[in-house]
Amino acid sequence: MGRRERAAPLGPLESAVMEALWQAQAPQSVRQVLDILNDNRSAPLAYTTVMTVLSRLSERGLARRDNAGRGYLYWAEADSLAEAAVRRVLEEHGHATLASFVDQVSVDERLRDRLRRLVGES
Repeated sequence: MGRRERAAPLGPLESAVMEALWQAQAPQSVRQVLDILNDNRSAPLAYTTVMTVLSRLSERGLARRDNAGRGYLYWAEADSLAEAAVRRVLEEHGHATLASFVDQVSVDERLRDRLRRLVGES
């Protein structure tokens, strides 16, 4: 059986950048994210470091970006990593994902009850 590709978990800096985007009330420039991250750091991060991380998060579908003058504004694509992962799986595998998910949940009574409650709330 071949190896399955998995999205690498976020590293500490990627996590900090995503946290800054989640906390922001509006799309952020690289400079704004850099200022947030450097606020309490003894060794400040470089602008290019944060720019690279934001670009890579955008390529991975965790952040979105739009042109803003000569740079970009960034924001979180989803409200959490779990939501981003679910979106990615649905985009890649469509309706088969839902059927498989329901099959997996149906064997665990607690998960099945939770799913029923969540569907009932929406």
